[in-house]
Amino acid sequence: MRTIILLFLSVLITLILIPVLLFCYVFRCSQPIIWAGKQTLRIAPKILGIRLDIDGVDKIEREKPYIFMSNHLSFLDGPLLFLIIPQSIRVILKKEIFRIPIIGMGMRRVDFVPVDRKGIRGGKQSIDRAARLIREKKHSFLIFPEGTRSLDGQLQSFRRGGFFLALDSQVPIVPISIQGTFELMPKGSFFVRKGTIRVMFHSPVSVEKHDAKSLPDLISKVRRIIQEGLG
Repeated sequence: MRTIILLFLSVLITLILIPVLLFCYVFRCSQPIIWAGKQTLRIAPKILGIRLDIDGVDKIEREKPYIFMSNHLSFLDGPLLFLIIPQSIRVILKKEIFRIPIIGMGMRRVDFVPVDRKGIRGGKQSIDRAARLIREKKHSFLIFPEGTRSLDGQLQSFRRGGFFLALDSQVPIVPISIQGTFELMPKGSFFVRKGTIRVMFHSPVSVEKHDAKSLPDLISKVRRIIQEGLG
């Protein structure tokens, strides 16, 4: 019942936000959309009966761009991190999502980056665009290096795309460990259970001394940090 109520409110709020989207398109601004999105998400934990236990946010400099990398357990992970990361983060999403009326328009306005997962070239173009946005607009990006949600709650192998983005843009990686979302809403589930979600922000990892040759070492280091945060 709580999930259905939240879904209904999400649709209602999306309709209410249409004037905000139109305003931002006319005046070529994006921050009102980000702000409205965060404010909308603030009601979700209360409606769903979710308690948030967050640690390490003080390690993040609010005006500095980062690549945030987290393990991926549930559909809850993305909206949750968008809410609690103390910056206006951007994401790389499959291009089909941008076809959703109103939502897709807002995503393009705030510089979310579409990716065509069917080919390597499409992925590289998205990474190049995201790196350019980091350099020119100082955006931070959220990446799930596993690429997809875990089916069993265990940490999967990491893909290289997000790490190439970090190397191209030369910004630090902030590893994030999430616990609890798999139990509350595993992959394939529509309804959300009550419970506690724990999020640990680790110290930023510099990429300045890394290049394509040492990429496996960088991937291994970030994965180890996230795994240690999961206990």
